[in-house]
Amino acid sequence: MARSKTSPGARNGSSAAADPGGREDWLTIDELGRETSMTVRTIRSHQARGLLPPPDVRERVGYYGPEHVARLKLIQELQAEGFNLRGIKRLLDETGSPAQKLIGFGERVRAPFAAEEPQIFSAQELLDRFGIDDGEQLLAQARKSGALVPVGGDRYEVPVPSLLDVAEEVMSNGVSLGAALTAIAKVREHSESIARAFVQLYLEEVWKPFANAGYPEERWPEVMQSIETLRPVASRAMQPIFELAMTREADAAFGKELSRLTKGKGKGS
Repeated sequence: MARSKTSPGARNGSSAAADPGGREDWLTIDELGRETSMTVRTIRSHQARGLLPPPDVRERVGYYGPEHVARLKLIQELQAEGFNLRGIKRLLDETGSPAQKLIGFGERVRAPFAAEEPQIFSAQELLDRFGIDDGEQLLAQARKSGALVPVGGDRYEVPVPSLLDVAEEVMSNGVSLGAALTAIAKVREHSESIARAFVQLYLEEVWKPFANAGYPEERWPEVMQSIETLRPVASRAMQPIFELAMTREADAAFGKELSRLTKGKGKGS
């Protein structure tokens, strides 16, 4: 929803001079609720808890500015991260600006690298794509592997649609879909362990010393830049490591097979 550009004074029939700040982005509590997708009751509850600063009152009407919108959105984001309201109050009281900066930073880190967007498919569309008649067990396996996310009814979100292309390709080379899903689940499990190791590295070496120093304002850009490079640096490190590991594993596995075949031929000659 677009914000109203009318000042409190103009809304009540008085001159613009009644608004000493000259602000044009005031919102009534109803408009604030629409702007933030919150109910008026929830907003008032946050005010009562001390989570939201009081409005600017003009002629018995409370008006809210961008700082109120930002605070409510921050509360929503912290709740989505698993914080309860008591914890949010303590966090805002103790750290204030660092909390808001950290949430904004988290959004940048979580944003996808590529422009690939999740796609929604019905169960039947997925089964038809892979030529499967009865795939209830495979759908359950795909859900468990994280390749599919139920979104209601018989519809599924595919977080990484390119995985469908990969699955089709490996199936065309003789690999069953069930075996491919098992491999995807293993890759996901190991990837989470690797990601955890990189995150822990930056947490211990970059973030914790910064936090222990009291979040010095002048170091925010440096720390944010350092942590924001976490994902691309980890990805660049993983690519050559994986390729080397893949080469070694393939050499070892097919070397054993070649040796077995050679011995078999020797016995038969």
